Amino acid sequence: MRNEQENTKALIDKLESLHTLSRAEFAEILACDDDYLFERARCAAHKVYGKSIFMRGLIEFTNYCKNNCYYCGLRAENKKARRYRLTKEQILECCKTGYPLGFRTFVLQGGEDVYYTDDILADIVSEIKAAYPDCAVTLSVGERSYESYERLFRAGADRYLLRHETANDAHYRTLHPDAMSSFNRKQCLRDLKKIGYQVGCGFMVGTPGQTPEHIIDDLFFIKELQPHMAGIGPFIPHSDTPFRDKTAGDVRITLNILAILRLMQPNLLIPATTALATLDAQGREQGILAGANVVMPNLSPVDVRTKYLLYDHKMCTGDEAAEYAAGMRNRIQRIGYEVAVSRGDCIDISSHTINPSPGQCHPA
Repeated sequence: MRNEQENTKALIDKLESLHTLSRAEFAEILACDDDYLFERARCAAHKVYGKSIFMRGLIEFTNYCKNNCYYCGLRAENKKARRYRLTKEQILECCKTGYPLGFRTFVLQGGEDVYYTDDILADIVSEIKAAYPDCAVTLSVGERSYESYERLFRAGADRYLLRHETANDAHYRTLHPDAMSSFNRKQCLRDLKKIGYQVGCGFMVGTPGQTPEHIIDDLFFIKELQPHMAGIGPFIPHSDTPFRDKTAGDVRITLNILAILRLMQPNLLIPATTALATLDAQGREQGILAGANVVMPNLSPVDVRTKYLLYDHKMCTGDEAAEYAAGMRNRIQRIGYEVAVSRGDCIDISSHTINPSPGQCHPA
């Protein structure tokens, strides 16, 4: 047993020093239950970002979607969904609420809603940037054309979140209808990066049919893409989707993946997701202690929060609500971290002095 633990620690150290791991070695780390993984991940995060946690204001501005992804509660064929769209004025009001609370990034997230044309979205983005020039605007509105992404970037969008969902093409086809393709999803991410966005990809842990090999494919894809952000959360079924009877993803494996990503790419911005907090009351804190450094409280109007249900039992009140930002700060402080009032951009470690040195790093 002791030899197995020492071997796992050696693999974790190998990952941290950026040596190439084999697929079998990645699989061993994925399955490990040694908290040494989290200690090394915390240390890696501290070297780049200190103990700062960046808070993003999430504005879920539409729950209409043209797609029919089999896992998502917003899918077009879900006739039970109570649909809504926010106006530009409502979105700006969300920003007005969030700014004095310390939010310096606003995340506009929605389904792939054809109502929001490039003209409409560009106008919203430019209005936010004009009103809050010291803030970043992040978009998460799915697959669009290169020209659309370029237009929104020129309007002032700084970042774009687009989960690749799974890097394995065969697995992708089991999660999405034929009209969608893994190739196009990945190409969108490459286009976004080429245009100049800070780009975020990611996937769910425990989706039906997912194997450790699929997760390793995801890790290799992320290593190749070198994104600025990576959103990883456990799969949670929604009762009005084809996956209603499937089992939720595993919290521990999700945390292991967060830690692996932190060690693979120390400058990543990694959220402790709402899905983690939904499955485990301490999920957000556990995510931070596994290397995450972003939280995304909900700035959406209270009357629409329960309508944006990607999965069942989604946390949308309490500490997840922006009104409880102080409570979230207290919870983060209790585990030894501080919420930073800043845009929280991805640090380019190739041109950044990293402190503390490895010998000075003491995991929390």
